[in-house]
Amino acid sequence: MNFKKTWTKKFGKSEIYKAGECACKKVEMDMLRLADGQTKAYREENKEYALVILGGKCTVKGEGFCFENAGKRKDVFDGPATCIYIPRNTPFTVTGVGEVSIAVSKSPATKDFKPAIINPEDVVIKNLGKPGWEREAHFILDDRTDAEMLYIGEAFVKGGQWASYPPHKHDDDNMPTEAETEEIYYYEFKNPAGFGIQRVYTMEGDVDEVYVVKSGDFVEIPRGYHPFHAAPGYDNYYLWIMAGKDRGFFMTTDEEHAWLNK
Repeated sequence: MNFKKTWTKKFGKSEIYKAGECACKKVEMDMLRLADGQTKAYREENKEYALVILGGKCTVKGEGFCFENAGKRKDVFDGPATCIYIPRNTPFTVTGVGEVSIAVSKSPATKDFKPAIINPEDVVIKNLGKPGWEREAHFILDDRTDAEMLYIGEAFVKGGQWASYPPHKHDDDNMPTEAETEEIYYYEFKNPAGFGIQRVYTMEGDVDEVYVVKSGDFVEIPRGYHPFHAAPGYDNYYLWIMAGKDRGFFMTTDEEHAWLNK
């Protein structure tokens, strides 16, 4: 069992998590790195998409819509993201306007919505946690935008801090307390030498994985608790992509550590 993957940051499309080849069943993940003028086309049936621009600009277009020169930051540490939502059965192309890097998430979909762009000024920013586990959370594709499965944001964690802490999970369909939602994390560090520790575990003990993560790494979380720690001195960014029929933060805390929330 290995939930960790790595993106080499090569140009073109890299399929990181592909249906039938990973533990998650509700979400897939591609990464795009495009040179100026380079184009990639998507035409998959019954999948909704969210394109989070990590750095650079691109034009995304399909029949009846065109988001030109989308993206305002040079990298993930240069302000809030731009995100483009594409509904199911909507072929589209992505073209680099200068060099651009994009995280492309996709989920099975049965409902029809409209293409939408979430600009940096639309991102909701909240400071969460307590000393020792503080982070800046950015809510990007949330319940303000119509979608079926995808719920997406970013977190910024100072070196030495924990996140996704106290350990929580969202793998039981027990609404409104907890939703059955899969998740993928993608990590970057401000300093190229930076690293962190990601744990994924279940109370039953059938899953207990620990990974050292660096820039370009991913960890998928099909179920279980998933606390993360950024090594002291190394500021961290991670993109979180959640997918499930109940979009939102519906989760429960590991009972052994719930006292930390009091």
